[in-house]
Amino acid sequence: MIFPAPIRIQPPGKVVSNLPKRTSKLKLQDDVSAPPEIPSAATRGVLVDIGLNLTHDSFDEDREQVLQRALNEGIRQMVVTGASIDGSEDAVALANHHECLYATVGIHPHHAEQTCNEALTRFKKLSQGHKVKAIGETGLDFFRNFSPRDMQVRSFEQHIDIAAQLNLPMFLHERDAHPTFADVLRPHREKVKDIVVHCFTGEKDALHAYLDLDCYIGITGWICDERRGLHLTDLIRDIPADRLMIETDAPYLLPRNIKPKPKSRRNEPHYLTRICEFVADTLDIPYNDLARQTTENARRFFDLPAP
Repeated sequence: MIFPAPIRIQPPGKVVSNLPKRTSKLKLQDDVSAPPEIPSAATRGVLVDIGLNLTHDSFDEDREQVLQRALNEGIRQMVVTGASIDGSEDAVALANHHECLYATVGIHPHHAEQTCNEALTRFKKLSQGHKVKAIGETGLDFFRNFSPRDMQVRSFEQHIDIAAQLNLPMFLHERDAHPTFADVLRPHREKVKDIVVHCFTGEKDALHAYLDLDCYIGITGWICDERRGLHLTDLIRDIPADRLMIETDAPYLLPRNIKPKPKSRRNEPHYLTRICEFVADTLDIPYNDLARQTTENARRFFDLPAP
């Protein structure tokens, strides 16, 4: 990867591999991690976005401005999701380039066919950098089944092994697969440091199965959707305060409580404030109390420093 501006942390060394070589399309500009001041932070609690797809091509033309808007709204730390081999490398490159960013490395169940020994070796190499904070996004997706189910399970198990070897937490995806997901996870739970089921949209039985496995739960703007997310407004009360985290999953899942909606319909990390507002109102607690708790949870889970 060629960087047009100096970076603060050198990327991990090159991994010799038979996997196809690639040139990243990411354009990295000057680090915007330390703006001179953040006016909203004086009155609103600082937030951490635990799941952001910042490598998505919809951000290619204004990625730095997107980060600046987030910082201006008090989102001081963001975790960039790695969901493929190339995407994980780009997530780490972004995290190395910006003080406010961190990364996960993994293969989404949609891309489970990418999982091979060389890919896993590459992830281990990437994870040597201190900006990689979790293994994932991995898990099971039986809603779309873009990869065969048995291949998804195998990939999930391989990611569990890596997380255990590296003593890193896991950033997990589950959709329409919770019985199998829990069955795969349960015998390995004690060897995995911590787990977050990100973008939780399931039902009560799934939620309590994950809480019984001592998982953290990530809540997105899905909860703001009165058509699909209404059940979450009840279920969120079952999540212990020290197990709740919030995320945008941008550019996906634009919260429906944003009015007027952006013409692009693109979600951004600065909209995490709208998710926090909605969840705080639902739980009938002050915004800053929820911000403080979810930020504390995120920093503990991902081992993030205080900015």
